Amino acid sequence: MKRKALKIAAWVLATLGVVAYFYWIFPVWGMPFNSQRHGNPPLTPPWALECWLWEDDVNTSDYVDELLVGYKKNDIPVRTIILDSPWSLRYNDFEIDTSLYKKPEQWFKKLQDNDYRVVLWMTTMVNSYSKDTHIKESNDWYQEAMDNDFLVKSNKPNKWWKGEGGFIDYTNDNAMDWWRGLQQNVFDLGIDGWKLDGTATLFWNQLGPIPIFYKRTSKGIMTARTYMDHYYRDEYQHGLTQNPEFVTLSRSIDRGFHPEGFAPIDASPVNWVGDQKHEWVTNEMILESGNENVDIALDGIQGYESAIKSILKSAELGYNIVGSDVAGFSGKTIPPRLYMRWTQFSTFCGLFMNGGHGERRLWKRTEEELEVIRKFSWLHTELVPYMYHYVVTAHNGGRRLQTPLKQGKYHYMFGDDFLVAPIYQDSKKRTVTLPKGQWRYFFNDNEPIEGEVDIEREFPMDEFPVYIKEGAIVPMDIKRSYTGLGNEDSDGFTTILVYPQSENSFIYYHTDTKGKTTISYKKTAGSLKLSLEGTKFSHLLRIHSNSIPESVSLDGKLLEKEVSWNFDDQNHKLVIRNGSGYGKGVYKIKF
Repeated sequence: MKRKALKIAAWVLATLGVVAYFYWIFPVWGMPFNSQRHGNPPLTPPWALECWLWEDDVNTSDYVDELLVGYKKNDIPVRTIILDSPWSLRYNDFEIDTSLYKKPEQWFKKLQDNDYRVVLWMTTMVNSYSKDTHIKESNDWYQEAMDNDFLVKSNKPNKWWKGEGGFIDYTNDNAMDWWRGLQQNVFDLGIDGWKLDGTATLFWNQLGPIPIFYKRTSKGIMTARTYMDHYYRDEYQHGLTQNPEFVTLSRSIDRGFHPEGFAPIDASPVNWVGDQKHEWVTNEMILESGNENVDIALDGIQGYESAIKSILKSAELGYNIVGSDVAGFSGKTIPPRLYMRWTQFSTFCGLFMNGGHGERRLWKRTEEELEVIRKFSWLHTELVPYMYHYVVTAHNGGRRLQTPLKQGKYHYMFGDDFLVAPIYQDSKKRTVTLPKGQWRYFFNDNEPIEGEVDIEREFPMDEFPVYIKEGAIVPMDIKRSYTGLGNEDSDGFTTILVYPQSENSFIYYHTDTKGKTTISYKKTAGSLKLSLEGTKFSHLLRIHSNSIPESVSLDGKLLEKEVSWNFDDQNHKLVIRNGSGYGKGVYKIKF
């Protein structure tokens, strides 16, 4: 009897396992047939590594202009502006609502003339009803698209957070001709990317109150996971046909919803980790499902700490350029210390995206926030040449930009040379675990620190727990003095930080994408040989040294002190400045 009961229990469990697999695991996660994750990341264009800005309270061209004028006046760098919803007349007709964004042809051109990049929010949905657009009721438009087989078949419109509608059918060539024709309206304005919001994960039919994650396309039954892959891949690939530097901004990991990741890695030039609140930690979150709100706990957090966890999980899966909404997407107000610490963490992520709800006009916030966020916005911008190296290596199957470490809570390597231990609580105190080797505190790098040690200390609000590895070579683009690594006179030169230890090399992939240079050095007793082999470029070397050199030569010719080089005794830096008109590019420094 006992054996029979065990057999029945085993059969029931097996049956439940099969049901669970085909109900959820296979159609939603794709496991174990999710090879779509395993491609290498694409080549993210260098502009997308610079600072992004957006807001989600006003959504008008006048307010965007106010933001950009204010950021420029206060010398805070911005390269990309996101226009989130609503910007169209309805979802998703790709017709600009001119009551919100006036004279779009002239306005978009003005942004381009001022060297800004523009990314527009979009989803997969053709709506019969839109909650917050100029045209709310559009059932005729939806029905015509459905009758023409442009939409995935459905007995009734699917509900989503912006209304109700149908999913565009990526498998139908006629549907794609129609859809791409609609999009051409904004491609002709010269847009640079899509923010692909997450409606594809809602791809389901309903059996009563139960969602079934399969729908019928022109090519047959399709799962939600396969539809997601079409969405992210097809929109990215089509964008590249319109603009070779086109990007898509899509989710990678968003808490526990899709543990294998939302977008396929090979179609993920830029990623963010969903919506967090303006809080350090949030114990509960609201998941909207249809018309009902259900309280659920996901990892116990949804604030800043959730963003850190999701970004590091994304890095573990192989995503490369990942970030979050600085200071969080939603909430009542943004606490000043949270805004600053989140900014500092985002400085050492591939994506720096300052945006969401809440006051983003920093000149209307505290003076401390303005100064700290300006400093770290510039530091992130300065690090673009360093980050771009890891765009190329990741695309070629090598090192990604962020590598989580096993020791130290939320510790990770930023490239090969920076160890970052984000402050994740409202405290200046942080314990940092340094691995074996020699390190320097990046914001005061005079003294080396022997690794295999835990350091507990306070970090003031204008600093962050970042340590640089002894031996590092770091190319940077310095244009300002806020970070102490140069000044306005550094503009026009690529600054190279060098912390000599034995020997090392680094391939500098030029951010104009027109060349590469191998920067290498060999240190011996009393001398340092440094070589620049490859594409020539104007450069400014900042070489850490505890002593003033006796002589500095380039390609066998002595360089004159105080003309071509000088020594910063306070910061222990040998500074060498040179244009691109050199020969072999071999420096010899004697001490």
